[in-house]
Amino acid sequence: MCFHSKQSKSAQELKVRFKANFPQEEAYKPGVYNGFQHPQTPVITQANPSSIELFSWGLLPAWAKDESFRKNTLNARIETIHEKPSFRNVTHNHCLVLVDGFYEWQWLDAEGKNKQKYLLHLPNNEAFALAGLWSNWVDKNTGEIRYTYTILTTEASGLMREIHNSTLRMPIILNENSEQDWLAGKIYQTGYENLVASPI
Repeated sequence: MCFHSKQSKSAQELKVRFKANFPQEEAYKPGVYNGFQHPQTPVITQANPSSIELFSWGLLPAWAKDESFRKNTLNARIETIHEKPSFRNVTHNHCLVLVDGFYEWQWLDAEGKNKQKYLLHLPNNEAFALAGLWSNWVDKNTGEIRYTYTILTTEASGLMREIHNSTLRMPIILNENSEQDWLAGKIYQTGYENLVASPI
């Protein structure tokens, strides 16, 4: 699964790389993101494909009673999104989750008592996109609308099977040329083949 990511690029670098404006750039904070803290990180949605927005990590379905539910929805298995109540109503809400790395732990023994942490990134540390789904949720106490997302995962392939050897899962990494295809709901290509694993 993917619970920790990194985005170190400036707002200007992201605007150039993803050919989008960034209305909230003053609120953007590059850094290492812990999903369980539900940070606001940069995304691009199919509803507004020319704009980078800040959404909170951990998808809140419209029916969630409160925000505590989002600890369960940091990731979504793409194989089951049409079945799971948390995701089946937003399967058309595609987004790009903008990162320049994510972290996984390799088990060094059968019980996972000893682990090696890795940063997964592209060879030149450029920004890339993970496939995600997004939702808006209304706080019934305040009326505030919260925009949230989840990162889609799939069966691990290649290098990721060696690194994430406990669950054999990986986030869906989009090929740069397929980012707009994902947003448009078309057939897309993945881009995990170029990943580099740097031990931490």
